Amino acid sequence: MSAEWMVLAASALWLLSLLLAVLGVGRRLVRVALALGCALVVLASAGRLPEGIACAPLGVGWAGSRLVLAPDALWLLAFGAVAAFFATALGSPGASWRSWSSGASLCLLGALGCFGLQDALGFLVAWELMSLGGAVLLIGERLGPSHEGRGLLFMLGLLEVGAVALMAALLWLSQHTGSVHFGGFAAQVWSPGGWPALAIGVLLLVGFGAKLGVLPFYEWYPGAYGQGSGASGALLSGVVLNAAFFGLARGLTVWLPGQYALGVITVTVGVLSAILAVLYAFQEDDWRRLLAFSSAENAAIAITVLGASMIFRQEGLLALASLGYLVALLHLAGHALAKGCLMLAADGSYAACGRYDIRQQALLRHSRWYFGVGVVFAGMSLAAMPPQAGFVSEWFTFQTLFQGFHLASLGGRLTLSLAGAGMALTAAVAFATFVKLVGLGVLGRRVREEGAAGSVRGAHAVACGLLGLGVLVLAVGMPWWLHGLDRVTAQLFPGQSSTALRQGPLLVPLTSSFAFISPTKLVVALPLLALLPIGLLVWSARRHRRLHVPVWYGGLARPAQGATTTLTFANAMRTFYAFVYRPRTTIDHAYNGRSYFVHRVEHRTTVAPLFEAKIFRMPVRVVQWLARTVSPLQSGHMNVYLGLVGLLLVLIMAVALF
Repeated sequence: MSAEWMVLAASALWLLSLLLAVLGVGRRLVRVALALGCALVVLASAGRLPEGIACAPLGVGWAGSRLVLAPDALWLLAFGAVAAFFATALGSPGASWRSWSSGASLCLLGALGCFGLQDALGFLVAWELMSLGGAVLLIGERLGPSHEGRGLLFMLGLLEVGAVALMAALLWLSQHTGSVHFGGFAAQVWSPGGWPALAIGVLLLVGFGAKLGVLPFYEWYPGAYGQGSGASGALLSGVVLNAAFFGLARGLTVWLPGQYALGVITVTVGVLSAILAVLYAFQEDDWRRLLAFSSAENAAIAITVLGASMIFRQEGLLALASLGYLVALLHLAGHALAKGCLMLAADGSYAACGRYDIRQQALLRHSRWYFGVGVVFAGMSLAAMPPQAGFVSEWFTFQTLFQGFHLASLGGRLTLSLAGAGMALTAAVAFATFVKLVGLGVLGRRVREEGAAGSVRGAHAVACGLLGLGVLVLAVGMPWWLHGLDRVTAQLFPGQSSTALRQGPLLVPLTSSFAFISPTKLVVALPLLALLPIGLLVWSARRHRRLHVPVWYGGLARPAQGATTTLTFANAMRTFYAFVYRPRTTIDHAYNGRSYFVHRVEHRTTVAPLFEAKIFRMPVRVVQWLARTVSPLQSGHMNVYLGLVGLLLVLIMAVALF
């Protein structure tokens, strides 16, 4: 079967699963159809990655609409589909299967359209289909607190703000070029620094950024993700997020090339979004909410290097521009695999312990070894630890930003220098965040001994193990994976090649005289270096008797009852960055009889969203005031309704007469 037919067959399978889910029949068949469609997309992408895929005209809804998957679209789609395969195969642990399967089908179909449709009308339909799928995906899940339903409404409201901005940008482009086809958008020549191109670019940044989680839109992430399962998060953080980034990258790189001011704005927004998102991720004590903020942070890193690519391109540095664009693609590929692994690990924790809390519950001790290996590999990648894929892409990110000294403009050099400092802060906090997640959520010991400790199910353990291994395979094989992006590099940046990022097994930022690493060699060298501390431990154990003594733990007589919690792990950072977190502390006392016999003290501490009070609360109050004002129109009295109809008729006749 050709790659084109594989893609069409995947679309047909997702449509079939949607139909069966709506009818409520064939639960197992629906899950198989969803997963098989994802597998076909992965196979088609792997077979045609250097060239791309162009399907025949669809002939539905609008004339001449085609599905064309460029190599960069195939790259992002393939890695997102790998995580989606495991997510759809396992399903949600606590949702109506009809609602969840319908939402997954809509998400996948919409994402495929966003990657491949080549006209503004079809793209907008696919974009809204993908957003609707995300809402349907989450609406059937009740895995968070009862008030988390507001998070879903908050998500829909902000996504519609983005949809309006995106529609305005595409309509402006269509009016300016006289065509709704993306080929016409790409053929348009914009003057550097012109205000129409800048305005359209800002609209695109707002429109796609609403789904990517740039500030202030990242604030919908924890509420929406916290209502759903890890399987839903794997879809939203993988194929859906990749589709949104591809749309933004196409808009800023192909439709509006060479806009210096827009590049500076993109870098600034990306850096600030990454810093704020990772700071809030560090304070979360729920698997899904922490990983949601992490998704926004990683999307912001990709946006930052995309903006750097735009700045380099405006000054004619096409080699450095291609470096920035490729780094963004590499980063999101590794992120899709690692985030899919940890999202499914969150579902494994929920199945084992009945909650998504990050706490010491001995998951690794009571689960299969490959579950722990996969989670550790994925956590290492998102913490940018060698030799994982996240380390490779973030190393490339710093090397791209460090190349700012090649720029002639002072503003560009200063922008990239400050961006490098912001990325350093982001990397440091991200490292602490995933030490906390993996250390407390998986590796920690079980403190309370009441009841039996749960274990992660075999299917979730296998999925996490394979996805974690995939992160390592991506990093080790990066010198060869880069060949799959050679054609898109040549198309977007004439005369450039993705193979300039490698020299044999070495990865280089265009030249080895500047810097180089080799994850291929590191995967061999690091285990060999680990033999040194292991040998020292063995030697020390033979020469010295091991002592077992109680640990000092605040003077407690039974230190085994104490444990490091997420709050104690993150409280120092919360205090230091109090101007960002604006922490709130509440203490309630329960009394036994009189007020001086304290029976229980309950201490609650939370962080306040940075933008909610200043940006989002005022529109909410305006809408509520309008609702109260017009509520008498829904009084239920027939005379009022007849009066309104009569007034409407009078207005119609007045318009006809005058």
